[in-house]
Amino acid sequence: MNNPLETTLFDEAAKFAIEAHSGTERRGKAYPYIIHPMEAASIVASITNDQEMLAAAILHDTVEDTDVTLEQIRDRFGDRVASLVQHETAPIEETMSWRAKKTIQVEQLANASYDSKVVALGDKLSNMRGIAMDYRQKGDSTWSLFHAPDGKKDVEWYYRALAKAMSILSETDAYKQFVILIDEVFGS
Repeated sequence: MNNPLETTLFDEAAKFAIEAHSGTERRGKAYPYIIHPMEAASIVASITNDQEMLAAAILHDTVEDTDVTLEQIRDRFGDRVASLVQHETAPIEETMSWRAKKTIQVEQLANASYDSKVVALGDKLSNMRGIAMDYRQKGDSTWSLFHAPDGKKDVEWYYRALAKAMSILSETDAYKQFVILIDEVFGS
């Protein structure tokens, strides 16, 4: 029998995220979008059992990719969860170049709190796992899934910059896996 753990907040966040992402597909993956936030939450759970951080991990794309607002997250899950989700939501103008958007995201992450970096690592490691799998299967055609003008070169710059921004997490297994996958895909 499993040990009891208070998961009310996470359970509610999971239900909310499932509903928010219902009927949507992960771009280029042909599977339900919710799989990605679930994987992100699982990665965060390998670092902490903090229910607010786990809730933020599973909710991290709701504001950016659905009709959910940050105010709805705040009202339902509290200020800390909303703040962690906000750090994963890029307030970037659509007219900006890909590189400018990614530069802002990296700078925000570099200056973020430890907890925000943990939630971001859940997201970014899940993304990197997907990239590595795609690259093994599709090779260089993988880069057509991105809006990066210089394809693989730009994506490599972005993921290496993310790794540097999250280096405070370097002792975690999740971070180590993140770096291994970056080196596997882009070369060491």
